[in-house]
Amino acid sequence: MIRLEGVGKRFPGAERPAVDALDLVVAEGSVCALIGPSGCGKSTTLRMVNRLVEPDAGRVLVAGTDVMRTDPVALRRRIGYVLQGVGLFPHRSVADNIGTVPGLLGWTRARIADRVDAMLDLVGLDPVQYRARRPHELSGGQRQRVGVARALAADPPVLLMDEPFGAVDPVARDRLQAEIGAILRRLGKTVLIVTHDIDEAMRMGDRVVLMRDGRIVQADPPERLLAAPADPFVASFVGQDRALRRLALIAAERLASPGPLPDAPAIAAGASLREALALLLATGADGLNLTGDGPAAHLTLAAIRAEAARAVT
Repeated sequence: MIRLEGVGKRFPGAERPAVDALDLVVAEGSVCALIGPSGCGKSTTLRMVNRLVEPDAGRVLVAGTDVMRTDPVALRRRIGYVLQGVGLFPHRSVADNIGTVPGLLGWTRARIADRVDAMLDLVGLDPVQYRARRPHELSGGQRQRVGVARALAADPPVLLMDEPFGAVDPVARDRLQAEIGAILRRLGKTVLIVTHDIDEAMRMGDRVVLMRDGRIVQADPPERLLAAPADPFVASFVGQDRALRRLALIAAERLASPGPLPDAPAIAAGASLREALALLLATGADGLNLTGDGPAAHLTLAAIRAEAARAVT
């Protein structure tokens, strides 16, 4: 759905390109997370997709069409865009903000109203309670939800997210990452997200692309990136605690053994191994019973330790 072929960008006066002969494919219906140190070119890469920045070399294609051969206004109306700080129009209501692009596309008022309510429901905000509010009447997390609703209102196949949760407090951020990530996968959107937060990239991305000096250093599924860093830079960037990060990506049920353990604490089968480890350490137990719809099963501390070791060998 999104393809970058030998894309380059050098800004005036810069010693080196911001993006240097970059090749990248984001498969249809997948979430690709761009991470890397400040100045690595990740935001420039994202902004070339909707022509907020125009490439000096190479091609950027969306659904097989070169973006440089597309009217930029028409292009942006087909691509949802969520950025840090949301960028809601401060003097317009939540409903008017969400209905911005559908209105530009000529939708009827009734159709826009229905879509606004559907989008608010989608992101977990009651339409009756929120549609008439102004942005200053919302919390940071609520504004971010409205920003996502606005980006999805015209049902674009592609969504760009530039540090979308950077201005939200840590507790709300974790919840938003999980909930918005699940929504995007359910809708089958093709998503390119830029983040400086390694945990966010691992939680949301089907594929994580680590950049340095305008180039891709490693592009892999999260588990692979954590288990097999391509070089010392990647290993340093993902951190020495990459074993724990990897455990957060794996459901407890994946390491389950059949049958219950007598008198063991319980945890949901869909909980992560990191959550299971935390409970085991807190209780001093050697195993947990898994709760859910499936047959009785348990998870041992030994199984978690063996899995964690795979990320550092």
